[in-house]
Amino acid sequence: MAGKEGAEPLGTGRPRSPRVNSLFSEEEPSEERDGAPPAGDSSCGDTSPGTGGTAGTEGTGGTATVLAATIRAGWLDKNPPQGSYIYQRRWVMLDAEYLRYFDSERDTYSKRFIAVSSITRVATVGDQKFEVVTNNRHFVFRAESDAERNEWVQTLERAVEERRSKGPERTSMSPVTDGLGDAGDKSGCLELRGFKHKLFVAVAGDKVFLYKNAEEHRLGIGITPIAMNVANVKDLDRRGFDLTTPYRTFSFWAESEQEKEEWVGALRGAIAAALCTSEVAERIWATEPNRFCADCGCPRPDWASVNLCVVICHRCAGEHRGLGPGVTKVRSLTLDRKVWTEELIELFGRIGNAVANAFWAANVPPSEAIGPGSGSGDRRRFLVAKYREGKYRRYHPLFGHQEELDRALCAAVTTADLAETLALLFCGATVTCATGDPRYPTPLALAQKSGQRLQMEFLLLNRTSEPPRLEVGGSEAKPYSVPLPSVTHNGFLYKTPSMAKAVGERKGPEEFSRRWCTLQDGVLSYYESDRAAAPNGEIRAEEMVCLVTHPPHAHGLEHTFEVYTESERLYLFGLESPDGAREWVTSIAKAFVHPYAEELLALDFERVGRLRYKGGLNLEQGREGWFALAGPALHLRGPDGLRPDPLQLRKLQELSIQGDNEVLVLVERRRTLYIQGERKLDFLGWVQAIQKAAGSSGDTLSEQQLTESDVPLLVDRCVDYITQCGLTSEGIYRKSGQNSKTTSLLEMLRRDARSVRLKEGEHHVDDVANTLKRFFRDLGDGLFTGRWGQDWLRATALEDEEEKIGEYRRLLGTLPTVNRATLKALINHLFRVQLFSGENQMNTHNLAIVFGPTLFQTDGKDYKAGRVVEDLISHYVEIFNVNDQEMKKQQDEIMAIMKMREAASSGTQQAGDFICTVYLEEKKTETEQHVKIPATMTAEELTFEILDRRKVVMKEKDYWSCFEVNEREEAERPLHYSEKVLPILHGLGTESYLVVKKQMSMENMLIYLASRVGDCKHGMMKFREERNLLGLGLSTGFHDRYFILSHSCLRLYKEVRSHKPEKEWPVRNLKVYLGIKKKLRPPTCWGFTVCYENEKHEKQQWYLCCDTQADLREWFATFLHVQHGGALWPSDPPKARAPRWQQEPRAGTVSLIPLRGSESDMRSSVAAFATDPLTLLRNV
Repeated sequence: MAGKEGAEPLGTGRPRSPRVNSLFSEEEPSEERDGAPPAGDSSCGDTSPGTGGTAGTEGTGGTATVLAATIRAGWLDKNPPQGSYIYQRRWVMLDAEYLRYFDSERDTYSKRFIAVSSITRVATVGDQKFEVVTNNRHFVFRAESDAERNEWVQTLERAVEERRSKGPERTSMSPVTDGLGDAGDKSGCLELRGFKHKLFVAVAGDKVFLYKNAEEHRLGIGITPIAMNVANVKDLDRRGFDLTTPYRTFSFWAESEQEKEEWVGALRGAIAAALCTSEVAERIWATEPNRFCADCGCPRPDWASVNLCVVICHRCAGEHRGLGPGVTKVRSLTLDRKVWTEELIELFGRIGNAVANAFWAANVPPSEAIGPGSGSGDRRRFLVAKYREGKYRRYHPLFGHQEELDRALCAAVTTADLAETLALLFCGATVTCATGDPRYPTPLALAQKSGQRLQMEFLLLNRTSEPPRLEVGGSEAKPYSVPLPSVTHNGFLYKTPSMAKAVGERKGPEEFSRRWCTLQDGVLSYYESDRAAAPNGEIRAEEMVCLVTHPPHAHGLEHTFEVYTESERLYLFGLESPDGAREWVTSIAKAFVHPYAEELLALDFERVGRLRYKGGLNLEQGREGWFALAGPALHLRGPDGLRPDPLQLRKLQELSIQGDNEVLVLVERRRTLYIQGERKLDFLGWVQAIQKAAGSSGDTLSEQQLTESDVPLLVDRCVDYITQCGLTSEGIYRKSGQNSKTTSLLEMLRRDARSVRLKEGEHHVDDVANTLKRFFRDLGDGLFTGRWGQDWLRATALEDEEEKIGEYRRLLGTLPTVNRATLKALINHLFRVQLFSGENQMNTHNLAIVFGPTLFQTDGKDYKAGRVVEDLISHYVEIFNVNDQEMKKQQDEIMAIMKMREAASSGTQQAGDFICTVYLEEKKTETEQHVKIPATMTAEELTFEILDRRKVVMKEKDYWSCFEVNEREEAERPLHYSEKVLPILHGLGTESYLVVKKQMSMENMLIYLASRVGDCKHGMMKFREERNLLGLGLSTGFHDRYFILSHSCLRLYKEVRSHKPEKEWPVRNLKVYLGIKKKLRPPTCWGFTVCYENEKHEKQQWYLCCDTQADLREWFATFLHVQHGGALWPSDPPKARAPRWQQEPRAGTVSLIPLRGSESDMRSSVAAFATDPLTLLRNV
């Protein structure tokens, strides 16, 4: 058997047991000798989270987890259970950490595992046998020969000795043993379907371990581990839940519903940990000193303090958090992927544990140093002394001289000497001190000017850091460049217990407890009573990240407010007195808001706090700023005096969440703001509050979502749709739509008009028209307002037309801005409608009859209301002061509409044609062409249409094509020459357009396709999946994956040797765009964006990067070849092809207008305007 591991040995005639369940089963209650406790041992009781001994690694088959290298594997006979004389055949595997055995080499989950660290002795015990001895267990194995037995014994002895020499190192496969495990770690007893007795289950890191009982958990002898990187958790009934893997479903039951929730949360945390990446850790560990904890020396530390630039272990990270974010900002090397920018990783390479400890630990007495085995108390005392007090630091020669320290800092940041900058900052230099140069007022500006990007990164990380307490003068350094005002306040507050999640329901008065609270020296403390000596708890001002005020009676007390902290805790306070609550809110806000943002406190804010954001011209580097939400406006104050205009949330053009609920995108008036969610709890609160503020909040015009021109978005949507689809609809606004559809549409538009898209075929013109009328009829305070409405009606009595027009103009000036803009937009629309009265039968008088009572909200008996509307339409140009530019735009649009109507009535145009803008070579005003797109026009025909108009001669090897360009994704797609253009136009967003230009790579692609063999392509590419809003997706970076593209599908494999694809997509449903947006930081410039839409219209998007331009060209050519049956380019020469559509004169800059079918009286209506279509405009 030796040397042929895994091969079935020759038979020896010895009896062996039949194979049973791959997990430890009830048929094998105890395989060990010497009094092993039964499976139902009463010692299986709950233990504290994260405690316990060692555990096993993964099984042998099929998991995606990277395991320790196998030292030896093969078939052995296992000693029989008590009372049995039949040997059991087992597949045994040994690695550096565990000895495991399975029913077969194909099993995923082991029957038992033994931690190498728990093995005390390995010895021979007779012919072909050897025993593995732990603290109180003996495991006897039998090999096929003495020689093979001796090899196993020698291998095991070497593994045990090597493991002992490493000391108590924590491996990636072992659970945490120090009681400071991840927040998701948990252990205790659970019922498992298929077992009579409860099992002891331990969640540790990214693994779940099964044991027979708690005693075996302590000894490090278990049943099997379960890798969570391929697992999923499903919540079942009150006590049950399933842990599902591709190989087995584990059905567990907990003691109570509350305990079940804790288990489900812990398992989901393990899944998240399993999906993390070690790429950052490996890069930081590449520097030798970073391979050990900067504080205790524990090997392979996987946490870091990003502002101190030290790498620390899990236990020290827990104590670092207790120091507060003003001293140390703790992040994980594996979990907090978004934090680790290239600059930060490089900073850890330049500073790291070596340089940092040369400063912080220069004078540590051996008696005060800590080691990997030190307890929590010793760690806490050491870290407080090291970082908060600076007890062991190497003092800078300028220590105690503030002006000299600041001057030295300004000089240091212009050089590459990061050690000097670190020493100066943490000996008292002010990170935002004045430089004396108005062009570069701060050290950060000086570093930027000098091109010292690592200095900039270090300054940004420590802009709010608190230096150690200074001994000179007994003063304590503050975390701000300007001392915070000394805020003192005290009094009784009502408080609920702190929470780790948002308040989901109304809290009753009985849930609040009365506490004496004090705010002093930047600490909010709460006591049992005003006579209590020690506080129940406290919140430091530097730990506060957000303050929220609630509307009255949101909870059981009349006035309540919330405080969010850096550690993801929420504190809810309340008072009955409005004045008392206001004083507390003001005092707390002054205590934690940075002085540069103190003007935000003058606002009547609903929410104020600090968030990371990107905006302006610098989208590469996130910054921290202070935000205040006051009504529908979001105010921002950034470092270095940044004071942009507030974002008017109701005027947002886009409000969306990108990534895994990590980035909130706000687009308003050509500026974009990306708000990043560093902390989940307060960020979700900001998202919900901003979404609410960006929606309509009432029934008056000023409370609606607005366009940039202050017109309600609801009105703009309806007017635009009717202009596009209903100008020639007979009886428009006079005929009523379906009441149910009108009600439903109005509710959707009121809720969020920004997300509603009116489409022809889905919404009837009369329903939309009825929605617009009902909106104005139900409008609070009316369009003309209750104050001025009667004055508008009285103006109709004036007989002199000029005097009446003057009065209308005066009254127009008295209306609020939104009312005035809305009235102009509506009358502008009605002015257009009446120009088509020959077709729609709605002249000025008819429109006035309909809209008079609607706008003035009367019963229709007062004719004056109709007279006002009729006058406004008839004198639209004079009353609203329409200038020549606006009139020209109106004329161009009317001419285009009339021309298309005339063509439709004469039968020369097909119903459904569009007018669209197409550019030649690049998007410029002088290159745009307005083209009529029939339903059957192809991309080739559109290309020739544009080239013919601009008199461009197509040479023999000029591969002119039409491209779909997506500006937002920074990608483009050449349309296949046979593609229909009209369906593409229907799917274009506002950020996309069509352009005709040369396809430079076409010749090379044709040469490649002509020379290759076969229709398939395969190879490695870098892959990144765009996260959906709720799913996990992939990590934020690009990962190497193996792809195979065949004639039917595209398959993705984790690696070349993988047999089963991770993903598979049909090629016919893929759209491939050249280019990847820069903010994703693609590893090469040769990438493409792939979009997939399934039969349910669910969309996915991912990004692929090639190593060379030739690779990109070959992959793209293969995609096109497969999707279009090998026809990349027409085979006939260009001269033989000609556009089928006659060239039309340019119609001017017009909107995209779909045409409806011709009507019976259209020809006669159009004839009146055929001679001079602008007659009506001139008669106004």
